[in-house]
Amino acid sequence: MAKLLKQPLKLALVQLAAGADKSANLSHARGKVLEAASNGAKLVVLPECFNSPYGVKYFAKYAETLLPSPPTKEQSPSFHALSDMAKEAKAYLVGGSIPEYSEETKKYYNTNLTFGPDGKLLATHRKVHLFDIDIPGKITFRESEVLSPGNKVTIVDLPEYGKVGIAICYDVRFPELAMIAARKGAFLLLYPGAFNMTTGKLHWELQARARAMDNQVYVGLCSPARDMEAEYNAWGHSMVVDPNAGIMAELEDKEDTVYAELNNEKIEETRKGIPIYTQRRWDVYPDVSEGKVKFEE
Repeated sequence: MAKLLKQPLKLALVQLAAGADKSANLSHARGKVLEAASNGAKLVVLPECFNSPYGVKYFAKYAETLLPSPPTKEQSPSFHALSDMAKEAKAYLVGGSIPEYSEETKKYYNTNLTFGPDGKLLATHRKVHLFDIDIPGKITFRESEVLSPGNKVTIVDLPEYGKVGIAICYDVRFPELAMIAARKGAFLLLYPGAFNMTTGKLHWELQARARAMDNQVYVGLCSPARDMEAEYNAWGHSMVVDPNAGIMAELEDKEDTVYAELNNEKIEETRKGIPIYTQRRWDVYPDVSEGKVKFEE
């Protein structure tokens, strides 16, 4: 079997604290990304809405225009900040997400940008599943009041390492995205996400471990740091899970960075011990990765 992960990889998830000042957020993110790289990380991840507060009323205010790509610095200071961070850090950078406005569609999106060590854009993922929930007495939130969904599965190839599936927050609840990425050869699934105090306690760890167990790949969930003075209180607890669904490393709720060393041997060991990849019954049910999957918007 060809190696899914071609060589060992040090992963860093930055649990960033963000405020109302976008420029300060970008500067703060830069410091944390460079710190992670100085500690040996070759793949660094930022959280959902790392450049702004998270909330329906903030999406339009903080939105940036990304297309046509590359945008100007005036159109998207975050795009250029992320590109510069990746280049300066000499690392792959999964830039959490930022609010995006499309001049073409006149719609807003929750969008991830992933850059290579040369500062070039490798992939864009617009959040596919919008966070619309209503748990009586706990939380009501409707991203769809402002945002529109993306329309594709995102898998990015890191040439020295292998393929990574990227999705955002609520996307983790839909195992189809994860399974498609894993069936297409991803060794790692990454989810920048801002679960809250209700859903985080219920399902954050469970979702991370379930996606790892289902697909026998590494999983990383990267949350913003918790700010109890903000309107939206993120759960925190950024974590990395191994292909056997074991938690490799996990943070508390404060700002910090979690590191993990990923290797192909763990994937092979897990799949050899519990060989679900050779035991699936495509004569009984369909392979979701071979259906009408969209890889382009």
